[in-house]
Amino acid sequence: MAKEKSGSGAPDGRWETTESELSGRAQDVVQARDISGGVHFHGSAARTPAVPRQLPGDVRGFVNRSADLDRLDLILATETESRLSPVCVIVGTAGVGKTSFAVHWAHKVLDRFPDGQLYVNLRGYDPGRPISAEQALERFLAALEVPRAAIPTDLEARAGIYRSQLAGRRMLVVLDNASSVGQVRPLLPGSPGCLVLVTSRSRLSGLVAREGARRLSLDMLDEPEAIALIRGLVGDYRPEDDLAEVAELAQLCARLPLALRIAAERAACRPRMPLRELIADLRDESALWDALTTGDDEESDAVRSVFAWSYRALTEDAGRLFRLLGLHPGPDFGAEVAAELAGIPVSRARRLLDDLAGAHLLEQLSARRYQFHDLLRAYAIDQVRLEESPEARQEALRRALLWYLRRAAAMVRAVAPRTASVPLAGDDESFSDHATAMVWYEQERPNLLAAVRGAAEAQFSDIAWQLATCLHRVYARLNHFDDWRVTGDIALPAVRAVGGPADEAMVLESVAKMHTQSGSLPEGVRFHRAALDIRRATADVAGEIASLNGIGLAVLRAHRLAEARAHFEQTLELAVRFGDREWEGIAANNLAYALAELEDYEAAKAAHQRALAIYRELGDRGAEGDALRCASQILRGAGNPAEALFAIETALGIAQEFDNRAWEAWWLVEFGRVQVALGRVDDAIDSYHRAAVAQRRIGDRGREAVALDATGEAYRLRGQHKEAIDFHLRASAVFRELGDHWALAGALVNLADAVAESGDPAAADEHARSALTALDDFTDPAARRLRERSRARISG
Repeated sequence: MAKEKSGSGAPDGRWETTESELSGRAQDVVQARDISGGVHFHGSAARTPAVPRQLPGDVRGFVNRSADLDRLDLILATETESRLSPVCVIVGTAGVGKTSFAVHWAHKVLDRFPDGQLYVNLRGYDPGRPISAEQALERFLAALEVPRAAIPTDLEARAGIYRSQLAGRRMLVVLDNASSVGQVRPLLPGSPGCLVLVTSRSRLSGLVAREGARRLSLDMLDEPEAIALIRGLVGDYRPEDDLAEVAELAQLCARLPLALRIAAERAACRPRMPLRELIADLRDESALWDALTTGDDEESDAVRSVFAWSYRALTEDAGRLFRLLGLHPGPDFGAEVAAELAGIPVSRARRLLDDLAGAHLLEQLSARRYQFHDLLRAYAIDQVRLEESPEARQEALRRALLWYLRRAAAMVRAVAPRTASVPLAGDDESFSDHATAMVWYEQERPNLLAAVRGAAEAQFSDIAWQLATCLHRVYARLNHFDDWRVTGDIALPAVRAVGGPADEAMVLESVAKMHTQSGSLPEGVRFHRAALDIRRATADVAGEIASLNGIGLAVLRAHRLAEARAHFEQTLELAVRFGDREWEGIAANNLAYALAELEDYEAAKAAHQRALAIYRELGDRGAEGDALRCASQILRGAGNPAEALFAIETALGIAQEFDNRAWEAWWLVEFGRVQVALGRVDDAIDSYHRAAVAQRRIGDRGREAVALDATGEAYRLRGQHKEAIDFHLRASAVFRELGDHWALAGALVNLADAVAESGDPAAADEHARSALTALDDFTDPAARRLRERSRARISG
């Protein structure tokens, strides 16, 4: 586990993933990317499929629409008998109640879909960015408990895993507010058993033509239903209202449920005001709107008239908060950021948010989270542009963005306390513990990404690069490569616009780590070198040490061992000259890994002992465990498996002391190799099994593949060639998708041996030839041995 200076002693192993870990053997250094499928272990460790329950709660006060509900029942009954996965597109104008209708019907048929429901608001008509198919798939795969690191970056690969996850299951998928066929098509299951409901203002004719989707068009409510909706919402407050006046109110609202609910709420809040006076107010607002517009869309005009009518009835403070919320860059929000936008106490913001939700001008998602209907957000944006000066808008937005920056910095301090962070003036935010910070991050993740974008678009370049750099510390631990890549692309031009050389080097280093962790090793080296150039030009020795080490890690992953050794030696020399003992220990231990790969065990032992002494001097138990794992590899390679056993058992004890599942999962592979060297093959299989299952849960499919390949080797030693072949095939498929030629070569040589011993020499020769091709660029001792094994297999 070669290291970066990134908090090896963190007490919670859930966050210790690949940023601070590299394999002890370069053969094992792989990174999850673009992987599908998996291995199935038998026994108690098998994973129970996730049963997501994402459907929003049923709608209060839903009125009949009985004919439309019956039509949807008929579609379900007929289509499930004759189609792979029926798709129903519910279309209609804005505010007609498409979402409420879909959710209400879905609740009626939940028992037909015992494997769960997936729901996403695609935000196709929001003023901001819609949710892309890639983003929706990431959310669905996470809900299906696919590890984050196993989620590929490209759309096609994500869609393939999604279809595999849904195969053979009965699930309901609700795709709300889709604006295009392109948003929907990748989210369609590929096998029987599932039903997809899509809501849209567009007709999505491509789905009807190509996928055979059934379209159900919702019209405005008929008059009795519209009256029933109003009566249901205000009846207890206004039982004496004249039916004709209720009908007139419904007509002024164009009989659209969104407008009807807002109007009914206002009427319910004024039980002593005659309904005819409320109608007169609304009629006046409608006349004013007619005078200001020239459009002929009666439904839209009616909705905006109701919005304006309800908005003008708000208190001054509530109205100001409503329109300022239109500046919020993300999809939802709580009282804290609302308070920042308005410059008011959180307690006051909370009361005003409740008022706005009570008036149906906001939707309440949970006890303390709110969102806009897309039409209401557009109206809020219009109002804030009309009623607030550009300076006031900029100040409000900056306050909100600075709140996200302060909270993100506090989150990093809680989850990665030893990680270098962006210095912020007046930053006194904090989280009580790691778990609280993680909950906040998961809740705010879409808003944080939107905040980086919003800061850049508003020309707040300082906030854009600082917030992005804070978030990169967490993205690295969770393998959130999509967000990391987007924010990195924003951060670089932002820091170049307003930051200094040290700031730019910090961002370049972060982008380099993203490429290295995601498997784009040449790009990782390129960005590390760019950071190195800046740091050398500005005599930033501490930064130069970090950049040299980063390059060393990238080339070690690529099994370019001579380069890795040279970079770690330079890192070590600079760390000694600079007097940084922590970096001296890191560089010495990384050098020991490179030397062990080169099979220079005496030199590796000396470097390891130097690192171990420093770690013990500094009291860094986590780093000590890493050094002991390195010692095990060196001792095993030098032919001392009994001593290696003591080292790796001590290292595993440290992993358990920290309850660090990532360390334990990876070190179990070394434990298994030591057990094989001692002839304890059955014990090794158990260790590899535990490692593979743990890596899957953590989300590192690359290291899972290493454990699978090692499992195949152990089964071959037991003479179980069929099992060995299966494990080697699965491992080699992962390595091939990763483009990791070194890891692939090792798995193919192992596969060739297993296939030959099973009695198929011709197939074994093909695997051996493929291994030779993968070995073209490698000349180290281990590569020479693999090449000799492959040639011997072919000639034999």
